[in-house]
Amino acid sequence: MNSDRFNAYRIMWVLVLFDLPTETKHDRKAYAQFRKQIMADGFVMFQFSIYLRHCSSRENAEVHIARVKRYLPKYGSVGILCITDKQFGELEIFFGQKPAELQTGPQQLELF
Repeated sequence: MNSDRFNAYRIMWVLVLFDLPTETKHDRKAYAQFRKQIMADGFVMFQFSIYLRHCSSRENAEVHIARVKRYLPKYGSVGILCITDKQFGELEIFFGQKPAELQTGPQQLELF
């Protein structure tokens, strides 16, 4: 049962993809606030307007997804995608034409 706990199909990645307006001062403030809130919740920038977070389980991912939904700005579009660690491991990343090494998720230690 314990080995199932860290199964590549159980561990999740949550991606937040957004396109928010930045034409006015108010828009830029809402954009910055949304970005700061998701970063405070542990999301890191993957690409411009794409942030991701490693979650130990589907239940943990749902907690963070609910938080992102609470932070949604009034205008713009935000997408939330949840994928397994196994699926994330299949992602191919290129810088120019050179393949880049995909960073592995953070290692979390448990103390009993």
